[in-house]
Amino acid sequence: MVEGSDEREKIGFYAETYDAAVPDWPGEMDFYQKTVDQVTSRGEAVLELACGTGRVAIRLAQAGAKLVGLDISSDMLAVAGQKSAGIDSIRWVKADMRAFELEERFGAILIPGHAFHNLLTPDDQAACLACARRHLMPGGVLVVHLDHQDMGWLGDLVRDKGGVFVEEETFERAKTGRKVRALRAWSYERSTQTAICRTRWEELDAKGDVVESRDEDPLRLHCLFRFEVEHLLARVGFEVEATYGDFFGHPLEDASPQMIWVARRPQAGSGKRDGAVLGTGG
Repeated sequence: MVEGSDEREKIGFYAETYDAAVPDWPGEMDFYQKTVDQVTSRGEAVLELACGTGRVAIRLAQAGAKLVGLDISSDMLAVAGQKSAGIDSIRWVKADMRAFELEERFGAILIPGHAFHNLLTPDDQAACLACARRHLMPGGVLVVHLDHQDMGWLGDLVRDKGGVFVEEETFERAKTGRKVRALRAWSYERSTQTAICRTRWEELDAKGDVVESRDEDPLRLHCLFRFEVEHLLARVGFEVEATYGDFFGHPLEDASPQMIWVARRPQAGSGKRDGAVLGTGG
């Protein structure tokens, strides 16, 4: 059951094919499992923000975690609900990750899969983090998975490669058994640090001919940089525990493909600041 959602809606193409199109990052599930195991051993629950189809959340729940998955997309949550049928330790909530109230606190909150990049302004980003901090127990851990920006790629987008469709992945659509080709055209707004992605899905027959084509609305993603994130976390009252360049715990370096942030809400009575700047402390 999905709280706040109408599961009778027809599921859109993106949500229907998400699991086939988006694989795990190397080492991702082991990293989350280790984090969640510590929380579960204390009898505490886990919250995943922007959980999508439950790609991460369902496997953590199957391994024994008590988990809440929150997302703003009814389509994504409908898929998650179908996949998790019979799993009693997980529930789904439709809500905006910038402003939600679950009336419980968690030992860990996860924001996987670059989902935080969907928040385009400092106020939206801080609102999400403040809401997460409010829902954490004192000493609770926040894990945020971000892209580590490739400056060469961004530079190319403001030169000759911006707006050009390029094939980025292929996968099989379970509903039809046909191959789907994903073409994407990226551009970059330097003034707002925003990458804009236009996606075209082409479904192919056995001969490789396009039998159906669909274009998605442009997706805007904020490109976050290391010290920008550090300032955001400090602004909201988190203590940064670690910053990794991948899910294997290697330090963040120039060539690192990812940024994995591990931060904590300060323990009560620790002497550290435990009030959010935005007036959402608790």
